[in-house]
Amino acid sequence: MFEARRVATLGPMTRTLVRGGHVLTMDPALGDLPTGDVLVEDGTIVAVAPSLEVTDAEVIDASGHLVLPGLVDTHRHTWQSLVRGICGDWTLGDYYFGIRLAISPAYTADDVRLGALDALNAGVTTLLDFSHCNNTPDHSDAAVLGLRDTGIRAAFCYGFFESSPEATRFGEHSARLADYHRIADTYFPTDDGLLTLGVSLSELFGLPWDRTVAELAAARERRALIVNHTGCVWGSVLTGGVRELDALDLLGPDMVHVHCNTLDDAEWEALARSGGKVSISVETELNMGMGRPVFERCRRHGLAPTLSADVISLNSGDLWHELRFGLGWTRWEGTDAVNLAGAMPEAVTTTAKEAMAWSTVNAADALGLGDRIGSLTPGKRADLQLVGGGAVEQHPRIDPYATLVFQATAADVRTVLVDGRVVKRDGVLTGVDLPRLTADADTAAAAILGRVRDAGRALPGTPTGAFEALEPIARGFHDEAVRAAKARR
Repeated sequence: MFEARRVATLGPMTRTLVRGGHVLTMDPALGDLPTGDVLVEDGTIVAVAPSLEVTDAEVIDASGHLVLPGLVDTHRHTWQSLVRGICGDWTLGDYYFGIRLAISPAYTADDVRLGALDALNAGVTTLLDFSHCNNTPDHSDAAVLGLRDTGIRAAFCYGFFESSPEATRFGEHSARLADYHRIADTYFPTDDGLLTLGVSLSELFGLPWDRTVAELAAARERRALIVNHTGCVWGSVLTGGVRELDALDLLGPDMVHVHCNTLDDAEWEALARSGGKVSISVETELNMGMGRPVFERCRRHGLAPTLSADVISLNSGDLWHELRFGLGWTRWEGTDAVNLAGAMPEAVTTTAKEAMAWSTVNAADALGLGDRIGSLTPGKRADLQLVGGGAVEQHPRIDPYATLVFQATAADVRTVLVDGRVVKRDGVLTGVDLPRLTADADTAAAAILGRVRDAGRALPGTPTGAFEALEPIARGFHDEAVRAAKARR
């Protein structure tokens, strides 16, 4: 159904001049250019200046637009785009039992291919795909190909999560590890393409500890990025594990820790000491009862925040929403004590420009791609976007960063380049048969939910006392990790 996402193939590299825009480089050495040009050659930014004398290039007229790096999403379950919005009134428990245990098994391999176009349309040129609907080898292949077909830049993070016995052909955990290595050999012979390799860990203490250690070893054998849901279930050892990983020297700068709402100071100190990265999913965390987004904890421990759209089954697929929610939250948190003392703050705690770093330079560094993307720096790859034009909410544009964070929508993203190739032009995704795509998505979603009903599943479907029932099992796996840590000492 989703074999051909683009009806026209991406064209060859061209020399492109983005001319006359208000250039926000996100590079402190270059700063901002109220009127500037960006020259792209063979997918690389080769020059940024107030004016460039170039005659042999395709010209993209950026007058009246903001020109800035493409946004970077550090944690997205891209496969959930086909059940967009279904979690609108669900708790985290509803999500786990509804999406992970009921809907995921109902996905065919073809269903996991859709999702990245949503990101590109909103100016998200790079994402970390936390791909944990790999029910069969065919699902694994389709997830990679779905990213490749769109032309997005992505870290494909292979998920080992077992949704249910009837949904998978893998059986033993070793078979999943073998499939991961097959994917690595097939699609990731090098790490310098648009797609790079990663691993999404199974929920810590959701399976025997030796399997977690095996997943980490498999990731590091391939020098893959590692992402983990960390500290997001209150009153449980589930998704914890920072102390145990630290005791076994298994933390590292190659890990992106998502959420982190429940962590205490000792665990934060361990993350900071390890050089780990943090991804904050503001909309998910606030709406599903996961706790305070951890901007202040990051600041206190010297960690750079990044943002994620997380579950498209709940949230919008763009990062403008996350920026808006995140900046509002961190400003409230920074002034709450002042208000409670009966006073008003004299200044905001975080600026809109600082917030833009969350989804550009900070996020690029978190994915290990800071030398390639995240700023409009000559020598980096040409992932950029033009925002603005004639939209009424874009005028007047007094503060460009405030306009982006507080006013911009996906509709204001007019043109997008990834690696120098235009993937959206004048507000329209290139090479995409949008009516066919949306019709196919509606049909596929109806079929998925039909299979859920046929399997006798009720949604949202959190069983009474479900987490309490899981806790003894998780405690057993936790104790296994503690014994391993003690033996090491």
